[in-house]
Amino acid sequence: MSTSTITAIRKEFEQAGPGALIPTSRLLRHGTRAAVDQALSRLGRAGEITRAARGLYYRPKTSRLAGPVPPEPQALAEALAKSRGESIAAHGAEAARRLGLSTQAPLSPVFLTSGRSRTVQSGQLKVQLRHAAPKELVLAGTPAGEALRALRYLGPKQVTPAVIAQVRGALPVAEFKTLREETNAMPAWLSDEFYRYEHPQSGSSERQVVRELADA
Repeated sequence: MSTSTITAIRKEFEQAGPGALIPTSRLLRHGTRAAVDQALSRLGRAGEITRAARGLYYRPKTSRLAGPVPPEPQALAEALAKSRGESIAAHGAEAARRLGLSTQAPLSPVFLTSGRSRTVQSGQLKVQLRHAAPKELVLAGTPAGEALRALRYLGPKQVTPAVIAQVRGALPVAEFKTLREETNAMPAWLSDEFYRYEHPQSGSSERQVVRELADA
């Protein structure tokens, strides 16, 4: 391993800043794979960098009270996905919490991925990645997609026109329009609820028909 390799890699972590996640593949321009691995190992032993997951490193932030601070779950999940060419999105429970539609959240961070299911441990941080079908990852990385996953998670018993109105208030106009147009990724009950939100009188008419049939 040449001195230039370890110097270049150290500089890259310094320029990226504390907490920034860097994949090994990004560092290969500084030397051979063996030289880069040796440099990462040496920097790790010196405490200058920390291994977040296989092939993924960062220069840790330090808290006076807690010591080294692990990367944010979202940043770790996104870096893992990018390094492996996967799509990734927050789980519906977390998406609903972010939108103020629920107060519940998983005990450990959970993300949906187009890759295989797995659990990644980074220090005390544990991140779960769960394989999801393409339809569950529609609009990944956008506010509209997050809202879609939140509504799917809440289900037909909790999603009402009032909830959809709350989502509309939380999203930029363009994002809500994108969400509304993504009917192919919506279960039928959710598409129906959007229709009732946009046509409130139709909901009353449907309920009247149900009552009349019940009385017949």
